Amino acid sequence: MSIVAIVAALIVAGGIGAWLNRRAGVLRELPSPAISDESPTEADAAAAAFLGLEPGRPAVVHFSAPWCGPCAGVRRVVEKVCDELGGVAHHEIDIDANPEAARTFAVLSLPTTVIFDTAARQRYRVSGVPTHADLRSALEPLLA
Repeated sequence: MSIVAIVAALIVAGGIGAWLNRRAGVLRELPSPAISDESPTEADAAAAAFLGLEPGRPAVVHFSAPWCGPCAGVRRVVEKVCDELGGVAHHEIDIDANPEAARTFAVLSLPTTVIFDTAARQRYRVSGVPTHADLRSALEPLLA
């Protein structure tokens, strides 16, 4: 009977893990009530200054840590897409060296990637490793 209980526990744990990770790596557009060509808000400007974002240029900010294995995968995907598209800045933030950035942007898991538009507004966010196609399709309209 104990083997049956262990197997059942493993099945339940696997199901819970799959349920929790079902959206990992999925690029989600952030709700923004007023995305327009207007000037960025004070919060947007503060975020841009905090991260060192360049005005008028979209940016991909990748939160990582040296001990994070999947972060290397994100780095490769982001660097490849940014090189292909040109005009997109890539900033990698080590949360061990800069825990304030993780708190400011509510980074609860690694890797986390945030895409900012040319006005330094957060437009997309993904936890996990985004696909090349998803990242590219999110960035291309921001370059137009």
